[in-house]
This record gives sequence, structure tokens and C-alpha cells, in this order.
Amino acid sequence: MEIPVAWSALLVVTALWNVLIWPRFWRRIAKDPRSRDADGRATRFYTVHAALIGVSLALGLAVGVLGVITLV
Repeated sequence: MEIPVAWSALLVVTALWNVLIWPRFWRRIAKDPRSRDADGRATRFYTVHAALIGVSLALGLAVGVLGVITLV
């Protein structure tokens, strides 16, 4: 079964979106005062966002690899 080039390109674009957007969001989360408590330890706010960003980047990588494989 052959996948249309448009679908493969969409996968690659989606991967690029994730790789470009989530690191910027990470920087904002790291600077947010809600990320650390008074003792400087990471809060739940920080931990939850770190997990969300990590999962999103992993999925973005997987989608990008799939997009490249289907293009080749």
C-alpha cells in the first residue's frame, strides 16, 4: 500500500512544528515563577509541563521518522 506524498509531507510538517514550538514553550515554563517553590524545588506545574513537553517531542520525533520513511 502506497501512502500519498501529501500525507507523508503532513507528517514531516507536524514533526517540524513539534520540534520548533515545544522547546520555546519549555523555556517559558522554566522561567515561570510557578515552576519552583520557595526552596527552589520543581513544583507539580513544572513536572506536569515537563512530561507533556517530553511526550509531545517524542511523538513529534516518531511522526517525523514515519513521514521520512514513507517519503523514501
